[in-house]
Parts: sequence; structure tokens; C-alpha cells
Amino acid sequence: MSDTYSSKDWIPRLLGDKVREASGQYPVVTVTGPRQSGKTTLVRSCFPEYTYCNLEDPESRTLANEDPKEFLHRHPPPLILDEIQRSPDLLSQIQVRVDGEPRSKGQFILTGSHQPQLKAGISQSLAGRTALFRLLPLSIRELADHGVFQDRDDWLFKGCMPRLYQENLPPTGLYRGYYETYIERDVRQLIQLKHQQAFELFMKLLAGRVGQVVNLHALSGEVGVSSPTLKEWLSVLEASFVIFRLQPYYENFGKRFIKSPKLYFTEPGLAAYLLEIRSPEQVSRDPLLGGLFENLVVVEALKARWNRGEDADLYYFRDQKGFEIDLLYSRHRKLIPMEIKAARSFNRDFLKNLRQFSTWSDRILPGALIYAGESRQKVGEVQLLPFTDVNEVLD
Repeated sequence: MSDTYSSKDWIPRLLGDKVREASGQYPVVTVTGPRQSGKTTLVRSCFPEYTYCNLEDPESRTLANEDPKEFLHRHPPPLILDEIQRSPDLLSQIQVRVDGEPRSKGQFILTGSHQPQLKAGISQSLAGRTALFRLLPLSIRELADHGVFQDRDDWLFKGCMPRLYQENLPPTGLYRGYYETYIERDVRQLIQLKHQQAFELFMKLLAGRVGQVVNLHALSGEVGVSSPTLKEWLSVLEASFVIFRLQPYYENFGKRFIKSPKLYFTEPGLAAYLLEIRSPEQVSRDPLLGGLFENLVVVEALKARWNRGEDADLYYFRDQKGFEIDLLYSRHRKLIPMEIKAARSFNRDFLKNLRQFSTWSDRILPGALIYAGESRQKVGEVQLLPFTDVNEVLD
């Protein structure tokens, strides 16, 4: 299935240059990420001359699954294959194709939304043959380059889904449709979902725990579903890029530390929707403002890393006495700590943990305080930055 691609209203993505560069180095380029994050638009804008086939289309998928060799005969490279996890048997045939022409680069561009199927297929068939990238929804930096500037509460309410800005859609309607059309459907495809209402409650409870270590045993009592089932649901949501877990940093600082990951949504606007926030004005009054703001900053840091084609290298630190650093970036064996505050005004008390943490090791740099204000300055050795510029810490 091929059609004419139009780049009308497309917002340029920072990952584009990396994807194009990789197509000159590898026979296959794979872009994964959540539904509606802009994967298809990205690859079609980067490779407008390629034939395009969407494997969500039943006719294309049936042929690809029943006769992958015939499918590739009808759709020879250069070829974009959208949602490749829907036809995993194609990966073996792609391997045969690229191995038959080892000097030919950029033959296939693949996209996918589910990590387990793709990881298994790539490790089995395309290891060493594909460059792998991850694309999240638009970053604040990308939107700023497009002329979009918003207040903290607007960012948290609207989020960063491309269609919001390309089509000027109401956030509540978009996220309602996104949840019903994509998240519930994808979960059903990956597991036998028997408890629809329980799953919806689980999602809302997760939104209320952004930036926290999730206790599945406690959630089990609230949801009315066993802990093993909730663990499976959580794994599926992570595999579908709906949520991600920030791992704790492990190093012996002479402290006993927490070893469980913290949970965040890849799209903060979805978390706000699940919390029944229906306007920017509600955001500042919501008791979960701090967690939602932390979610926004952490996911922006993750986008900054992935948009460069790099591993995240992001962590948090918390000891068993409650001392915490919200975000740690590990770079060249150095640690850059970041404290995240939803306040619009700077308070010197915000620096307490950063200053204490920096005394623990000569590998720990002064770090940065990320907040909702506009001032940029050095406070001692610590960099004070607006949340819109968190990417600067990761350069």
C-alpha cells in the first residue's frame, strides 16, 4: 500500500538528522515509540521517495504474514514498513534481502509501537543490521523552534502530542480518544484483558503516582486485581511506551538506598487527563502539581537524550532515610544531579540536597535546579534553569 505523502503542517523533529545519517550506514533503520508520537510522519518526511506500507492495513498484513516473500516481491526496497511488529515474520525475509546486498544501505525503514516483539525479532534477525531509535511526542524545544511558547500549566494540561499542535485539537477529546483507541486496544492485543473497569482504575491510580515508587501490593487492594496481574499490566504499558520507569542509581556512598524504580508517563498530558484535569486553571490547584511537573521535566530530559540517538543514562537517587535527588545524568563517569521544583520563584532552600549530595564524591558535579520560573543564573556553583531549558544540562 503506497500513497502520496504531504509534509503540510509537519513540525520538524530533532531526531530527523540522526535517522537520515543512519540510513547511509545501515541497511535497516528502526524507529520505535508510542502511538501517535510522530514516527510515521518523521520517516516519511525523511524518505519521501520510499514506498510506504502500513501493516495495520488488514490486506497488507495478511499477505505479509501468510507469504512474506511474496509481500517483499510486490513491495521491493527502498521501503517504509509501518508497525512492523504486526508482521514479525517479515523480519527474517528482510534479513535475507539485506544479507544478499551487503553494500546497499537504507533499504528498509521500520517503525513499531510494541517493544517486546520488536526486540525479539531484531535480536534474532536484524542484530548488527539495523540502527535503532526511539521517538517520544514533541519536545518543548521542538515546539519552541516551531514558535510555540506556553506557561507551565498549559504544558501540563496540553502535553506534547503532535496532533494537538498540528490540528489545534482540544486536549481532553484527544486524550480520551487516544486512551480508548490505542491504549485499551494495544493492551487487549498483548494480554487477555478481562477486567476493563479495573484496568481503567489502575491507569488513574498510576497517574496519581507519577514520580513515585509504585507499590503493586498496595495497588492490588485498591484495584481488586492480584499483584501478578498488575505487574503484567505495568509491563505491557511500559512495552507500549505509555509509561516508563526511572531506575535508581546504584553506588556505594556509604548509604542504604532505595532499589525500586519511579514511574512516569511518556505523555504528561495523558496523566493530567486521567486525573480529570480539564483546564490549565485546574493544574495549579491540583495537589499532584509537584509530581506532574516532575514528570514533565524528566520526560523532557529523556527526549533530549533519545533525540540525539543516545541511551538515556538517567537515574534518580534516594536513600532509606528519605534523602533524594530527583534526577541524575551520568556522563563520562561524572554525575550531574538535578532538583525539580514546580515553584515559579526561586528559594535558596531548594539547593539544600544538591549541595549536600555534591560533598559525597568528587565524581558529583554541582548540578542544576530546574524550576517553573524564567530566571537563568548561577547560584554559587549550581545552575538555575527554567524547565523549558532542561536539555542544556544534557548537552
